[in-house]
This record gives sequence, structure tokens and C-alpha cells, in this order.
Amino acid sequence: MGRTCRFRRGRRLQDPADFPQGRVILRFRDPPMLLSATRYPILMYHQIRPLPPPSDRLRGLSVAPDAFRRQMTLFRRLGYRGLSVRELQPYLRGERSGKVFGISFDDGFVNVLMHAMPVLDELGFTATCYFVAGRFGGENDWDAGADTARSPLMTCDDMLAWRDHGHEIGSHTLDHIALPHVPTYVSDFQLTESKRQLEVLSGQRVESFCYPYGNQDARVRDQVAAAGYGNATTTRRGCADASNDPFLLPRIPVAGGVGALRLLFKCARWQVRRRG
Repeated sequence: MGRTCRFRRGRRLQDPADFPQGRVILRFRDPPMLLSATRYPILMYHQIRPLPPPSDRLRGLSVAPDAFRRQMTLFRRLGYRGLSVRELQPYLRGERSGKVFGISFDDGFVNVLMHAMPVLDELGFTATCYFVAGRFGGENDWDAGADTARSPLMTCDDMLAWRDHGHEIGSHTLDHIALPHVPTYVSDFQLTESKRQLEVLSGQRVESFCYPYGNQDARVRDQVAAAGYGNATTTRRGCADASNDPFLLPRIPVAGGVGALRLLFKCARWQVRRRG
């Protein structure tokens, strides 16, 4: 039997992926503070689409549209607000506190615009999408070595629609390359030129960066700061707070098949783990 979570005002949220058996009923007089007010999860998504077959090597980087909606809806019903990485910065610096969490999407897939943006808009959330500035209208050809189907990336017009709905444009380099493995002048160009192009196209300052593949080292970290970005996210797992280097922010990956409650408890678990 599926499990139902009942909230006040008679609302229900069904998510059978969270518990394998039985029915769990949660009644809250007031939305509880399940997450810390000083450490904040930044969720890491890639594609929001129907899950590909198990044979797809990158299946874990996809989240089904209905699962994404359940995840965001649960956070909202518990009183949390999703923010872009840029808007999360005052909380990470300790200047503000509240029931907030970060939402980020890597690569700029069209399915994020189609399936994620309507949910974010409906709930009043904002998010950051890290665009590969030299690949608008293309595909994720950087995954050519993996046994996975290609997916279309947003066009420039799609990116502008993302901006016009109040969401942040971040940089993911020009060509989605592993920055520590190229000469300094190449990584510098990838960082500065992607920022410049995105700013020209969007008419907005680009403050947030994401390391492709999560690959970074001290040299690349310093290049990101020198290029004029205000923050950068990694693939290192954990919640972020004022003790983190703003150019080495950890995130929590969201894999396909993770239910809404399980994701919430995953965030809470990372908040109490020792940083390392």
C-alpha cells in the first residue's frame, strides 16, 4: 500500500518511493524546522525528464518530472523556500537566517525549462541554471564517452525565458571541460569568456559558477575568483554555511528515484555530519 503524508488543512502528499511498506501519516500543527537555520543544502540537479532505462550510464543524473514536483511541494508545505545560489549567499555568510535552501541545475537542458521551471514558478521558488555558454541549442556532446542518449540544451532564447521568470544564469564554462587538466591560459579563457558572453546575452551580471564534472584545484579556484565570480559550487557532498569557502560550496546531489521525504531526510542527515 502507498503511504500518505497528511498536513494541516487536509492537504496530502503521496510519495510511495519514500517508504517501501505501509502508510505513514504526519500531522503538523505548524511546519517543523527539520533543517538547520545555519547550514543550508544546495540541491544539485541535471535533467528533469522521464527516467531513462537502467542501461543508461547517466540515469542517476535524471529526476522524473512528477518526482521533482513532489520534492519541491514537500519543501514548500513544510515552510521552506527555494532560492537561487546567488540569493542564498547572505544566508551562507551568516547575514540572514531562515527556512531556505538552494536549487541548482547543471548544463542547461531544455527539459529543465519544460518540466522544472513551471513548478518553481508555481511555488514561488527561484533557482540557478549553469549554462555551457558555447553550446546553446546543442546537445551534451561532452558525454560522448558514456553509454547515454543525448539531450537537447536550451537555446539563447530559452535562457532569456529562464531569466525573465526570475531565475539566475550561472556559468559552466564555454565547452564543459575539466579545468584542472588544461593549461592555465585555456582555463582562464573558459572562465572569463563564458562569463562575458552570458552577460552580453542576458544583460545581467553573472555571479555564480559551477565546476564541470566537479573538477577543481587550488589554481582553478583562484582563477574563478580572479575572473570576477562571487561564488562557485562543486560536487562535494554536504550543506553549506559561513565556514565554507564561497568558491568551493558543497551540494547535495538528487538522483533519479529519490522520493520527497527521503530527500528531505538526506538533507537533514548531511547537516549533522562532520564537515570534511
